[in-house]
Amino acid sequence: MQTQLSSEFKGTPEGEAAEAILRKCVHCGFCTATCPTYQLLGDELDGPRGRIYLIKQVLEGEAPTRATQVHLDRCLTCRNCESTCPSGVRYGELVDIGRAVVEARVERPAHERAARWALKQGMTSPLFEPALKLGRLARPFLPAVLKHKVPPSPSAQAQRWPKRTHPRKVLMLMGCVQPAMMPNINSATARVLDAAGIQTLVAGDAGCCGALRTHLADREGGLADMRRNIDAWWPLVEGLTDAGRVEAIVMNASGCGVTVKEYGHALANDPAYAGKAQRIGALTRDLSELLPELVPALKPRLHRAPARRLAYHAPCTLQHGQQLRGHVEAAFQELGFEIEAPQESHLCCGSAGTYSVLQPELAHRLRDRKLAHLGALQSSTIVSANIGCIQHLQSGTTTPVRHWVEVLDQALSG
Repeated sequence: MQTQLSSEFKGTPEGEAAEAILRKCVHCGFCTATCPTYQLLGDELDGPRGRIYLIKQVLEGEAPTRATQVHLDRCLTCRNCESTCPSGVRYGELVDIGRAVVEARVERPAHERAARWALKQGMTSPLFEPALKLGRLARPFLPAVLKHKVPPSPSAQAQRWPKRTHPRKVLMLMGCVQPAMMPNINSATARVLDAAGIQTLVAGDAGCCGALRTHLADREGGLADMRRNIDAWWPLVEGLTDAGRVEAIVMNASGCGVTVKEYGHALANDPAYAGKAQRIGALTRDLSELLPELVPALKPRLHRAPARRLAYHAPCTLQHGQQLRGHVEAAFQELGFEIEAPQESHLCCGSAGTYSVLQPELAHRLRDRKLAHLGALQSSTIVSANIGCIQHLQSGTTTPVRHWVEVLDQALSG
């Protein structure tokens, strides 16, 4: 697809990146068959091909409208279209560029501006945890869209962190909301790795991976988050502290993983951080990527037979963003679990970071569609690999929804 950038975008990093992406697009339409919003709405402008045209028009100088903004807002950034695309179009990067451009030119209604500001500032703030505690107390009185976002209080088990040291060490990002909402995911990760002879380290100054602000059209804010994390991690990457050198940066939230793996690309034009960002991305591994090598050490340590059937929802950020498939299923089967993916396993559950707050109607339709397929498996527990998916799915079912590492941790501890 050829495009003629307007003078405003010629020679800019964003313009050149968008032009390179658009050049790959052959407008075949394969992506529409796997786009969740196109499946729901049937509108070409609510599929990747239509959104690409809207972004192309804006970059060529056409003034965006409120309708342009709405169609881009409805995109989940699930990147299912990237898995389908035969040309390798980096749609996720293109839609982030398009959203930032449109955001600067189209004024949002006041309530939307307030909601986005609250999400960007509130979810990454030290005040998030105390606010969540108040939310748990006020949960019966909250509106439905917020009530479903408040998980129950964590158990004491969530605070149990292994104390042993090991020669093998990895660095883990705690996340911006995960320590407050579902802290047992992080501690269970540390316990499982400890059982396999790997020590988990954290850097206290690290925070949001940058995805939250980037996907809310705050590209500069997202880049600032990335730089802060690189600064926090670098001493452990280089082995400059008493803790020693880490062999990998492990992500147990697949949404963070896909973003951190792309730090090198995001900061390629920053001479102060480009090299470091490239190395950080290369060291980053999703927790599921470690599973094959963990299984031999973990299998003899299982204290009880894992008899439960598990239904597995693979987050879009894992199977489409990181292109990782099959690791969890294969490892759990080897460990003796029955685990199965549902029909339409490639489609998004509707969580998509802040999407379920900003687009609740579409998000709930996708959630209910996903839960119907998961429910058909008649499993006692649903497992996933991303806190957003877990929380969103749990809001629509009484079947327990957990991170797979929590199930594995429970099987190890008896």
